[in-house]
Amino acid sequence: MSGPLPDATLRWAEHDDGVLDVHLPDGRLPRHAARTVLLVHGGFWRSAYDRRHTREQARALADLGWVVATPEYRRVGAGGGWPTTGSDVRRALDLLPELLGRIGVRSGPTWAMGHSAGGHLVLWLAATGAPLDGVVALAPVADLAEALRLGLGDGATAALLGDQPTEVADPAVLLARRPAYDVRVVHGSADEAVPLALSRGLVAQHPWIGLTEVDAGHMALIDPGSDAWPTVVAQLPG
Repeated sequence: MSGPLPDATLRWAEHDDGVLDVHLPDGRLPRHAARTVLLVHGGFWRSAYDRRHTREQARALADLGWVVATPEYRRVGAGGGWPTTGSDVRRALDLLPELLGRIGVRSGPTWAMGHSAGGHLVLWLAATGAPLDGVVALAPVADLAEALRLGLGDGATAALLGDQPTEVADPAVLLARRPAYDVRVVHGSADEAVPLALSRGLVAQHPWIGLTEVDAGHMALIDPGSDAWPTVVAQLPG
């Protein structure tokens, strides 16, 4: 599934995955500082999945008035793994104002939204003090220790971490340091890929995180045609 083509693709690093898609509201350059979403795709951190499967989601968010920036990043099987995978997403975020400036966009308030493994990555951004105005994690792999115990994604967590302990990248541990902005989670009760219990456990440890449960499966949260989509959109301001 490739979805609508982006309005621009920008390069943020020289490696093959150092690119970032941009979807603009109505396909036009905003006249003022633009509210922006850094949209981080999932796929259990594996190279078999890339940013193209979130293009429908990106276009739908852009149609609501957001500039949507979807970074690619190095994944397991193509030079990724921890800490490279996380560092790539953080680097793309840090460069975002400069990147958007190349095409004449002045970035305003910036939120991060991520799905599944991308949900893990945006929670990790929040936990490590990334400069954001808010985070929305959709069906996130929010507890790496539990994901490892359950063998989610056919051993995806073990493949991400290699010989490192879960604590180095685990939002359930790292979010003990609360960021200065909202962190919101949406998770489906019918999710068979990433159990709702992971998000419930995260919020039990960190009650300041907002959790919204929906009657939906894993992929419905990135489908603009799903019944869950209005709940996803409602997590973003305005």
